[in-house]
Amino acid sequence: MSAPSPKNVLAELLRAAGHPDATAGVIELPGTAPVLPSSFAVDAAAQATIAAAALAANELWRLRTGRRQDVSVDMRSAAIEFRSERYLRVDGKPPSEYHDPIAGLYRCGDGRWVRLHTNLPHHRDGVLALLGCSHDRAAVQRALDQWRGEALETAAADAGLVVTACRSFAEWDAHPQGRAIARLPLFTIDQIGDAPAQPMGAADRPLAGVKVLDLTRIIAGPVCGRTLAAHGADVLLITASHLPSMQPLVIDTGRGKLSTSIDLRQSSGRETLAALLRGADVFVQGYRPGAIAAFGFGPQEVARIRPGIVYVSLCAYGHEGPWAGRRGFDSLVQTASGFNAAEAEAFGAREPKPLPAQVLDHATGYLMAFAAISALARRAERGGSWHVRTSLAQTGYWFRQLGRADGLTCPDPGFDDVRDRLEDTPSGFGTLTAVRHAAVMTETPPRWVRPTVPLGTHAPAWP
Repeated sequence: MSAPSPKNVLAELLRAAGHPDATAGVIELPGTAPVLPSSFAVDAAAQATIAAAALAANELWRLRTGRRQDVSVDMRSAAIEFRSERYLRVDGKPPSEYHDPIAGLYRCGDGRWVRLHTNLPHHRDGVLALLGCSHDRAAVQRALDQWRGEALETAAADAGLVVTACRSFAEWDAHPQGRAIARLPLFTIDQIGDAPAQPMGAADRPLAGVKVLDLTRIIAGPVCGRTLAAHGADVLLITASHLPSMQPLVIDTGRGKLSTSIDLRQSSGRETLAALLRGADVFVQGYRPGAIAAFGFGPQEVARIRPGIVYVSLCAYGHEGPWAGRRGFDSLVQTASGFNAAEAEAFGAREPKPLPAQVLDHATGYLMAFAAISALARRAERGGSWHVRTSLAQTGYWFRQLGRADGLTCPDPGFDDVRDRLEDTPSGFGTLTAVRHAAVMTETPPRWVRPTVPLGTHAPAWP
């Protein structure tokens, strides 16, 4: 096992987004692995993706001011930020638990492991209805004794639920969706419309004046918005009162954002979003495939409403293949695509073992921010409307290609071990203790100027 060079990983990311290789010359990547206990290169992935977003911000700042600055991302700091939700405290206490009691791993009647995601009420109720059992782990296990793992996975998907069977890498590589993912790049940045170039004037922060509509939940999409806010963007998080949420994740990823509520089921809500869109620069959406488009806000429609928009799409399993329309979360994609089986084998564990962070979520979030900022630079120089496409499964395939690491005996850092990376700030929930951003920039240090607030705090309007 040999960990990859973070600088090499970063250079590949820069090339994928069309940045000149020289951009990497202004960055330092100190630190050594391992930081987190894993047989995969979690630490290098964290350092490289956070650095990529910082370098894209630095390049946009150069376009605005004619100056570059030095950038540094420490490996330990990046790895800790890759699981920022684990270290969150509100008024000195961990936030309320959001894991449902029946969520997690089970063995089906055919011996195959499956993972159930029931942390959102409608997913929990749907799984219980499918299994015909009570809300109790023992009852769920008795019901699963009658199922084959892949049959349950298919039945759950057909019902709009989130359950995956655990596979090895070899099984995923042979699966039609695994083959589809292997043909896709890590992400794409495609022009989807014409618009005049929009040069950006000098500013004191890379994304100052950039307005972002953030229609995302859970981790990956919200991390993208949090990152854009850290570099100076005005980020407006949009949710609706009828949509479930996980409050600890809202608190952790809501730093730097405004938050409003818009019900797209109502024509007035769609009109409000369209009005906000006309003043926006970036539109980020991470709902199940087709959901936002059904309300009239697909990429092409958004580009017609706001020529020059950067539209960022996030999904679980990519936009091609038989699973393109499936819902999913990091833990489910890890399970389906081989990571949990491989990690268990490395550690000698008897059951599938998750990675030590929601790696696919966090890496995808920083890659979304990286690609969005890169698209803003293209818009400034060439014009056009742009569409960034990402998925957890594409990120997973890239992450797997980084190779394996020797982190099996690495201690798992607890709260007290990372206290030097935490900061205390006021928030709409109480005093927040949370992980600082890992990127260090000499002239425009990333920071969040707005405190995290309860969902729907603000009016649906730009500041």
